[in-house]
Amino acid sequence: SLLYLQEPSNKRVRPLARVTSLANLISPVRNGAVRRFGQTIQSFALRSDNKSPSCAQKSCSRSAAPTPPKRRNSVLWSETLDVNMKESLSTKEIKRQEAIYEMSRGEQDLIEDLKLARKAYHDPMLKLSIMSEEELTHIFGDLDSYIPLHEDLLASLGEATKPDGTVEQIGPILVKWLPRLHAYKGYCSNQLAAKALLDQKKQDRRVQDFLQRCLESPFSRKLDLWSFLDIPRSRLVKYPLLLKEILRHTPKDHPDIQILEEAISIIQGVLSDINLKKGESECQYYIDKLEYLDEKQKDPRIEGSKVLLCHGELKNKNGHKLYVFLFQDILVLTRPVTRNERQAYQVYRQPIPVQELLLEDLQDGDVKMGGSFRGAFGNSDKAKNIFRVRFQDPSPGQSHTLQANDVFHKQQWVNCIRSAVAPFQRTAAAAELKELPELSEESEENNPSAPNVKAHKRQSAGVAEMELDENAGECGSILDSEEAKGAKTHRTSFGHRKTREKQLSGKRKETVV
Repeated sequence: SLLYLQEPSNKRVRPLARVTSLANLISPVRNGAVRRFGQTIQSFALRSDNKSPSCAQKSCSRSAAPTPPKRRNSVLWSETLDVNMKESLSTKEIKRQEAIYEMSRGEQDLIEDLKLARKAYHDPMLKLSIMSEEELTHIFGDLDSYIPLHEDLLASLGEATKPDGTVEQIGPILVKWLPRLHAYKGYCSNQLAAKALLDQKKQDRRVQDFLQRCLESPFSRKLDLWSFLDIPRSRLVKYPLLLKEILRHTPKDHPDIQILEEAISIIQGVLSDINLKKGESECQYYIDKLEYLDEKQKDPRIEGSKVLLCHGELKNKNGHKLYVFLFQDILVLTRPVTRNERQAYQVYRQPIPVQELLLEDLQDGDVKMGGSFRGAFGNSDKAKNIFRVRFQDPSPGQSHTLQANDVFHKQQWVNCIRSAVAPFQRTAAAAELKELPELSEESEENNPSAPNVKAHKRQSAGVAEMELDENAGECGSILDSEEAKGAKTHRTSFGHRKTREKQLSGKRKETVV
């Protein structure tokens, strides 16, 4: 480079055979960012050569350089226009063109990042045998195959751009292109396993050293490898926002209005399908890592789960760390273990089916239902952010008092469990109501014996309602506000029935009480 040519001729330069830098083993490429990457790594090798004063001087000068920014320098569309052109457009149209330009620039940036991930990370690690081809394929997936996909959109936007830089209609282009984003299903579904493997490989000193050198290089923009691998997912969730921004600045009488609304519907459907597939993959990933100490712990509802509602680390009342999974039909408590440097989860006690699950939201320092939290969580501090889960049937004798890290995570768990339990609560309440007899004032008046015939059934219904109230109290208001409102209506109905029973029979009144 010119930098090296301008240096004094008496500079001591090490022969290539003596250079141990990774950069010398990387094949030359045309991408300027990768060339800078090679030069930067060479500078690391030169800095370590303390025998050369000129090298030491260059090291000092380079270290004083400003840290490269994380974000690219962005240019607004309006900044590319001349004054006359800008004055001829309305403010609304300028904002519309800005939104379209932002989408186009975003595609260009994405393409550059995908190529960079391949040339600066994948190919060097494969050539230097830092990772095997199988491992790299598992981590990077089909990243290369998405470059032509985004290049097609960029080319279409380029063709639709007029000489003055404006785009008249973007809707038809998007409606035709957006369904192709279904191709990301496999990539997004594999992200959890890819991230786990990458984290595991980071324990290797060679991998760690290579990634650190990349992070310190200007091309990385201070982003680590996973940030580049996660760029496609973050781009996907931006599309609805970009389309809504374009639609917001599109005039009502513009032909793009209805087509953009259709495009928004398409991308929302695509993201929904990708999320569903990603959720199923995540669920299966954790199911495969479960280890059972007893055959009785195995439950077909675990293997059949397709949705993982919530998962994370909690502590039990003894202060031991547990990793808890709430699948759509069952709650599983586990202990994290390591098997051959791989994470696994050992099932702890018996999993609790959601339909048999009771939740109790405990107050800070609450010592209800046995056990001393002061002894469990500390000598003087009261336990905070705690809740309890257990079987409805007390015969298994299982009750788990759990502590979250903070009030936010506790509320997340409580809300998630309530949402999972609510459908079964509604089903149980509906079954109770279905068994109740229909009361009719007219039939009672015309048939005096009717109240006596139905007395026992009404009495049973009253007792069942009282039991339901008791359970709801123990669960800490499992139903949400709408369900609670419905439950209140049912209780009011029971109250009217009890009042009529008081009027009809003193004996029945005594039984219900």
